Amino acid sequence: MIKTYWNKGTKQKRNVIILGIIAVLLLFFLRDDYQPALLFLRRYVFVLLLGGLFLWLMLSKFRSAVSGGKRVLLLLSIVGFFAILWFFGWKLELYNYMQTYNVYKNLSIEELSELPLTQNERIQPFNNIVTMAYESVGETQEVSLPQLVRVDSTNQWTMAVQPAKEYTWQRMNDNTEELFTVESTSPFPRFSKENRIPITFSIGESLAFSRNTYNAVVQRFNIFQLFTLQPSDVFYMKNDEEKWVQVVSLIKWKGFFFPYPTYGGVMVIDAGVHNLSDYLERITIGKGTYISPSETKNYPYLKGQNTLAEEISRVQAQSLQFLGGFTDPLPWNMKTAVKIPDLPQDQNQQPYVTDFDFSGMKTEAYHGLYHWFGLEPIGDERTSLVFSVMIPADGTDKLYYYNHAARKEGMAGVSAMPLKVIESRKEYDWTANKPVEFRPFIKNIAGRKRMFVLGTIAAVQEDSRKFDGAATPDLALVDAEYRDVIWIDAKHPSRWTDAILEQLGETWKASENLSDAIIYPERINFEMQQRLDSIAIDTIQIVPKIASDSTMAN
Repeated sequence: MIKTYWNKGTKQKRNVIILGIIAVLLLFFLRDDYQPALLFLRRYVFVLLLGGLFLWLMLSKFRSAVSGGKRVLLLLSIVGFFAILWFFGWKLELYNYMQTYNVYKNLSIEELSELPLTQNERIQPFNNIVTMAYESVGETQEVSLPQLVRVDSTNQWTMAVQPAKEYTWQRMNDNTEELFTVESTSPFPRFSKENRIPITFSIGESLAFSRNTYNAVVQRFNIFQLFTLQPSDVFYMKNDEEKWVQVVSLIKWKGFFFPYPTYGGVMVIDAGVHNLSDYLERITIGKGTYISPSETKNYPYLKGQNTLAEEISRVQAQSLQFLGGFTDPLPWNMKTAVKIPDLPQDQNQQPYVTDFDFSGMKTEAYHGLYHWFGLEPIGDERTSLVFSVMIPADGTDKLYYYNHAARKEGMAGVSAMPLKVIESRKEYDWTANKPVEFRPFIKNIAGRKRMFVLGTIAAVQEDSRKFDGAATPDLALVDAEYRDVIWIDAKHPSRWTDAILEQLGETWKASENLSDAIIYPERINFEMQQRLDSIAIDTIQIVPKIASDSTMAN
């Protein structure tokens, strides 16, 4: 058709050349718009090729068929083939099944012989931080999703104050000119003064056109990356030069048969106002510095940091269902079939970014931020804790897990915790308050490592998606083994261990035949020190008396 039009004359040739140039320019400048289609082709390449080949064969036979009955049979075969493909692949989720199995086969998995300790426990849940942040911005502003990252050796929630998506003019004209950064260990986060960082990003998550983070990152991809890389979560942190940067986590799709998601590195966007040169660069080849997973070790600020997309860690955690073999998750087996428990009343589901300390353990795992999952059996009525999963938040190709079920520890899972908290305080108005975000709290208490689950009580209005961020939220610790609930003071984390021992110390002593020296080592040491001090005082008092008696005798 094009060849025929080309041969008609000079005018037609000129039109074809002009249209060709326009098409090439559109393909070049609008690649951020059609990149999702390229990713779709990459993700389902095997299925598309299989379906295309079958359709080509059937249509070839259809054209050569003489009788109408045979043609009808061929059409029914085509419809039946794609119906079966849809039913088994998507309805029964066998495509996701194979994709998850590919993740499991290509992931480095290490079983731990003991649990690591937790440190720097965060107080406020995710949605409380979001609510309090929105209480501190103006009408034409919004905040990006808070992310827990390491800043200056402390864990902090960071988020950008950016033009609201409802205001188109601000999105086209304004910049992101401020960051919120609040300590995660504080029960009363402040969104004022030193917690508001004045800084300008000309590229932001809510900004329009070429200044949008997604668009700028995709424009930076080369032709091969357009088919394999996908921008995901956005983080704000300091780099090795103590400058604030925007870090975009990337998902990379690997494999031909049932492609699966893996960590694809990050794209780092520097702060600053863009000039004409930056503008031209942004609309042509995008903006950002790509750092691949293998290069991450060369950037200290990215090691042990939180840069992993939750979409990846959820698939990796779910892949543990294949520990018992390829067929184990099928209905007639299911010995190690597990699920990630998503609580319907909790607006922020697993994973929970947690700070772990692996000191004294026989593993090369680093101390720092991990994505934690508490996996449970598939059945809704079974709520035991099967695996504790820790995935390095910096994208390290590793998965650590602790098998509670194999050790017959009888731990209660996350989905069992809300009712236990509600049962412990019947006087609460639980229609307006919800126990949320049950994250691990593991400490060395009474002679061994003990696992608790820390939950926060958040207020929520009826028919509302917002949690109220209280300045001093109520916190509840649930002993995963003994199922007892300990209410603790959010303002005094140093007293949490004392509160645990006061409530459970005698129970542990009777149940595990422990001595006071094991349960209350600090108390025993204090009493021993008091006795030694008393003996020393008595000795000092006796010596002068003996000396005085000796003088009188002389």
